[in-house]
Formats: sequence, C-alpha cells, structure tokens
Amino acid sequence: MPAAAAALRSSMCFSSPKPAPSLEQQSNHLTAKPKTLLHKHPLYQSTHANISFQFKEKILCLEIMGVDSGRALAQNPSLHTASLHSIHAIVTFLQSKGIHLKDLGRIFGMCPTILTSDIKTDLNPVFNFLSYDLRVPDQNFRKVINKCPRLLISSVRDQLRPALFYLQRLGFTDLHALAYQDPILLVSSVEKTLIPKLNFLVSLGFCRADAVEMVLRCPGLFTFSIENNFKPKFEYFMKEMEGKLEELKEFPQYFAFSLENRIKPRHIEAIESGVKVPLSLMLKTTDEEFRELLIRQDIRCYSSVARK
Repeated sequence: MPAAAAALRSSMCFSSPKPAPSLEQQSNHLTAKPKTLLHKHPLYQSTHANISFQFKEKILCLEIMGVDSGRALAQNPSLHTASLHSIHAIVTFLQSKGIHLKDLGRIFGMCPTILTSDIKTDLNPVFNFLSYDLRVPDQNFRKVINKCPRLLISSVRDQLRPALFYLQRLGFTDLHALAYQDPILLVSSVEKTLIPKLNFLVSLGFCRADAVEMVLRCPGLFTFSIENNFKPKFEYFMKEMEGKLEELKEFPQYFAFSLENRIKPRHIEAIESGVKVPLSLMLKTTDEEFRELLIRQDIRCYSSVARK
C-alpha cells in the first residue's frame, strides 16, 4: 500500500490508541495547509473541484477500506450527508466486536447501509442477539458476520428473532449450525420467504411433515427461487426422468445441483448407457466416479443377462 494511503488509513478512517483531534480541527488544519497527504492522494486530485473537502475525505476513506464509493453512495443515499466522524464510529465499533479491518471492504460493499446505521439501536442489538439467542462467543462474532454480513442490517425484533422462532418450531434446534452454516435463513422473511417455500413443496405433493423433513435435511431449500429453481427442476424430474416423489424426499439436495450443468448431462449419459442410477449417486459423484459407476452397472447388467 502506498505510504500516503497507509498514513490516511491509520489517521483518518480507523481508531487509534492515541487521542485524535476533532474532525473540525483536522479539516481546518488540512484546509489551511493544502500540501497534505490527502491533497497529494491521486483519488483526491482526480475528484471534481466543486466537491467539498469533507466529501472528498469521505470518499477517500471508503476507497481505502476497499469500498466502491460510487456504488455505496448509489445504494445508500444517506451516505451523502453522513459525517466522517459517524463512519469512523461504525468502524471502531465493529473492530471492538472482533471484525478485522481487512473484512470491512467486503462487508460494507455488500451492505453499505451499515455505514449509516445507529450503533445503539441497530448494530448493538444484533451482537446481543448473537450472544444471547444464538450463544455465539464474542471471539466468534467475526466468523458469523463474515458468513452473512446482512445480519448487521437486519432488525432483531422484526426479522432475526421471528425467523429464529419459526425455524425452531420447524425443528431447527442446532443453534451452532444456524449461526455458522445457515445464518442466511435468519435474515429471510418468515412471511415472504420461508412459509411460501415450505408451502410450495407441499403443493408438489409432499405432506407437510415430509416437506419439513426435507428442509431440515437440506436448509438450502429455503434459499432457492421457486420460479428459477424449484419449478424447472421439478418439471424435468417428473417428465424427463420419470422420477418419484419418494426419491426427492430421500434426496432433497437434488434442487441444489445445476439443471443444465449437472442434472441433464448426467441423466442423459445414464440413459444412453442404459443404466438406472440412484439419484444421489448420479449427482453427488465426480465425473470420474460417475463414469466408473456406469461401467460397473453396465457390467452387472451384462452378467445378469448372460446368466439367463
């Protein structure tokens, strides 16, 4: 990293153990002395002359963190009026929760709304939820947040806790798995996402108990699109593969595989080989293992015919 950027990174955007002058003092000082690290920075020099010093400073701070400032400002218009001091407070707070500086570019890039969140009413409740509801140790906050940054822009009262209660009623009792493997389920709307997808599985012909068992075995079912995933894959399974519901009940992971890149090619290859392969073996095996399986099955079929 260039020396100027490194200096700015430590002095402008992030917390320091030493007391720092106020933003107003820094701005006055830098304005009075144009030959500073900030003014020499290429990004500062390339911005429009009519843009205020404070706004340039904010853009540069975002870019140094690895955030696409243009995209962030477009997705979160409130950033236009947010002060650098408030952004600094957000960064300092997340650092205090174990989030590393190197994580911030990706986190803020995915969820720029975090940059204008209220620490007391928006962010702190999320970490309390992780601690008390999901029992995540403080030292593991970083792992969970990096897995699902959207947690930081989700309301505990209106989204996270209702989703947790609903999932627990279905049978998701492993809090460790919800926190570290499937936190995306917690930021999903119960009314708009979870319930409709469970109901859609029931509409395919599964009883509700079987549909619940399927999502418990393959939580990713709650994240798949009904129109772009479930419908085309189910139609192909029933019409082209002439499959049975029982097969999907036993292997709901079928919906996690690509229709064009895995399901269709493997099915066609099995048909051309004249071999019936169980759904899980047809999709889970590597290309080499699948072809070996077809050869072994073909030999068995040939041997059976020869014995007759």
